[in-house]
Amino acid sequence: MGIFDKMFGGGEKESKNESTLQWTPLNDISQLEIAEMESQQQLVGILKHSTRCGISRMVLRQFENSYDLPEDAPVKLYFLDLLSHRDISNEIANRFKVMHESPQLILLKEKLVVHHSSHQDIDSENLKEFI
Repeated sequence: MGIFDKMFGGGEKESKNESTLQWTPLNDISQLEIAEMESQQQLVGILKHSTRCGISRMVLRQFENSYDLPEDAPVKLYFLDLLSHRDISNEIANRFKVMHESPQLILLKEKLVVHHSSHQDIDSENLKEFI
């Protein structure tokens, strides 16, 4: 195990099932239209995550650990595995005019991007501004 693996947990097998958040897997381009429609009723967050990147893994953990919105908060969270679904990431960049980054959080409200951030700028506090 290398130094970066030790720092970022690269030797651990990552599992999205361990999450305490109710992520909706984003694994089909048609879900983007659904997410847009949902954004008319609630805030929609899309987290683009690379399962091979230690920084992305660290940001995901920090986001999940700091998330303190109530279960009934009007937020829907989508999780995009970039390695499995690069085509969806490309469509997100095209459709929402947000340059691809990884990790990246994109927030939609009323079919518009109201916030996007990447790397250490991703914070669950970003959600609170738009609820």
